[in-house]
Amino acid sequence: MKEFFVNVTRYPRYLIAFSLGVFNSVFEPLARRRSNPVTAVALVGALISGMVSLTLVLRAMVQLGPVS
Repeated sequence: MKEFFVNVTRYPRYLIAFSLGVFNSVFEPLARRRSNPVTAVALVGALISGMVSLTLVLRAMVQLGPVS
């Protein structure tokens, strides 16, 4: 695993191309389905839900005290 990260840091263009490929493969099917209003609302709801979940997880990871 260490060799993988050494290789990635040595070749930043590979990392950028890989990241763009992943984003393209994820967002291209979603972009085709945005014309339907019901699907668009569901996608916006999923995006907001994901952002809230990520925020709550990151806050829980940073806080040193118990979650109240």
